[in-house]
Parts: sequence; C-alpha cells; structure tokens
Amino acid sequence: MRVLSRQRGVSLVEVLVAVLIFSVGLVGLAGLLVMATRSNHAAYLRTQVTFLAGNMADRMRANPAGVWRGAYDAASYGAITGSTACDKSTACNAISVASRDQQEWSRMLAALLPDADAAIACDRSSVGYDPTDQLNRRPPYGGHCEMTISWSERHAGDLNHSDAFTQTFAWGFQP
Repeated sequence: MRVLSRQRGVSLVEVLVAVLIFSVGLVGLAGLLVMATRSNHAAYLRTQVTFLAGNMADRMRANPAGVWRGAYDAASYGAITGSTACDKSTACNAISVASRDQQEWSRMLAALLPDADAAIACDRSSVGYDPTDQLNRRPPYGGHCEMTISWSERHAGDLNHSDAFTQTFAWGFQP
C-alpha cells in the first residue's frame, strides 16, 4: 500500500497572491498617511488663525482709545508696513499703539499663514462714550467689531499641488 505524502511548503502562486494583497494594503496605507498629513497641516493653519484672531483682539482690548477712534479698522492687513515714531524715549499715543499693533500683526499674518489677508471693521455707533472726555476711565465698549482672516489651503487628498482654495475665518467680537 502506498501512502500519499502531504504537500510541504508553499507554492509560488500562493506566495504571489499574498504579496499582491500585502502590496495593495501598503498602497492604501500610503494614501492614508498623505491624507493624515494634509489634514494635520490644515488643522495647524486653523490653530494659527485662532491664535492670530485672539492676539489682535487682546491688542485691541489693551488699547480701547485706539478702538474708539477707529485706528484698528482696515480693509486689508496684508500690506501694512512701516514703523512708528514712538520707542523707549518717546511715548506712544493711542493711534501710534494701534499703528504698531497693525504692523506687528500684519507681519505675523504673513509669517504664519500662506497668502494671508485680514480685515477689521468696528461699529462704534452704539458706543455712547466720548473718548476725548473720559480716556482715563474704561467703560464697557458698546460697539461691535468684525474680523475676517483669509488664507490659502490645499484640499486634502488632491494630487494637483497648485489647486489651492481660499479659507476664511470670520469672527464678531466686542473688544
């Protein structure tokens, strides 16, 4: 009587099928890593926008006379440059502080966001306060400010590297 032996080892076809399945899994994992990286970068940009918005709102809260006089209102912060005349030896007034804040914030926008621009507009019609008469007192600001920040961002998963779209952050606040 003859005993049939069991097949030992793995055939070449089985090895090729296993390598194919493994390769498809690796390609899918690579695509997932690309998506995760782009999503992480988009989240980073949005975090920077939130930081920048809070930064300017804090600057405005620290200079209420500049806000009341409309010194922070600007249709575009993307191109604000220059220097202020005040330094350690010369004191700044509210307008000079606002000008310095605008310049510093404009530089931060350019450094932290791609193709960044911003606009701030404050409605002072309901303030009911005369800043020329009561500068030493700080009543609640009755006006409302609108801040808009825009920047370029790529779509997650896009193969075309030049395909960017404009993302916008809009915020209404009381400084």
